[in-house]
Amino acid sequence: MYKGIRSETFTAWAFMAPGLLFLAVFTFWPIIYGIPLSLTDYSVITETHYVGLDNFARAFQDSNFLISLWNSLVYVLIVPVIQILSILMAILVNSKIPGVKMFRAAYYIPVVTSMVAVALIWSWLLGNNGVVNYLLLKVGILSEQVSWLSTSSTALYVLMFITMWKGLGYYMMLYLAGLQGIPTDLYEAARVDGAGPVRLIVHVTLPLLRPHILFCTLISVMGAIRVFDEVYILTKGGPGTSTLTSSVYIFQKGLEQFNFGYASALGLIVSVLVGALSLLVFRLNRRGGVNSY
Repeated sequence: MYKGIRSETFTAWAFMAPGLLFLAVFTFWPIIYGIPLSLTDYSVITETHYVGLDNFARAFQDSNFLISLWNSLVYVLIVPVIQILSILMAILVNSKIPGVKMFRAAYYIPVVTSMVAVALIWSWLLGNNGVVNYLLLKVGILSEQVSWLSTSSTALYVLMFITMWKGLGYYMMLYLAGLQGIPTDLYEAARVDGAGPVRLIVHVTLPLLRPHILFCTLISVMGAIRVFDEVYILTKGGPGTSTLTSSVYIFQKGLEQFNFGYASALGLIVSVLVGALSLLVFRLNRRGGVNSY
């Protein structure tokens, strides 16, 4: 018996080894190496000097970095919206309605579409002569064309909408998996006791989805803070600094200006922020179970 358990354990570690090696080389080692690097002025082309905590002090006096942090925190506002919509979509595609498989596939297509393709599609839709302006002008909501991605007041919110549109299908599938794991007996017992559709969702579905809500909220908060692809492809942080997020600013300092020491310090500050938000999410979702109705 113990020999069989040891064999299964070895097999499990053998399957996990490639993934763990990948994480160690490309995730954990850069994080560890970034700590001493953040205490230097390392820039590849000049001699490296130890600068202590100067990079961290400089970061909190850098107005562009503070703006990028604020924009990243604003980006987190999409988290509750995307979670609520994903749960509603999962409930919809979990029901026995005609063509439900087609709906599941349609909602998931944006997830598997590359961000470059998504950016090209939305830049065409949101252009001055694009479909969005045409439709809004046609129904009278707009009186003139709007440069959605070139206007400071709209660019960040448009990017947030694109991020939400692309991620809805991913979270919907996670919630759908959670819904299909809820025993139907609970729903039948609740219906016998007189619970309607709304009470079934509030008192049975949502409490049993709490582990999924915690996981999805956690990864969506992390994703919102480190959003990069759509911002860099569509606006590069502009116009001005209106869409400058922390990941884009760190990329600019590190890989465009070769100021790796300062970029490492910024990355560590953002990591601490992500850790604090993750702890907050854990604390808000620590309860579980089925509530009485």
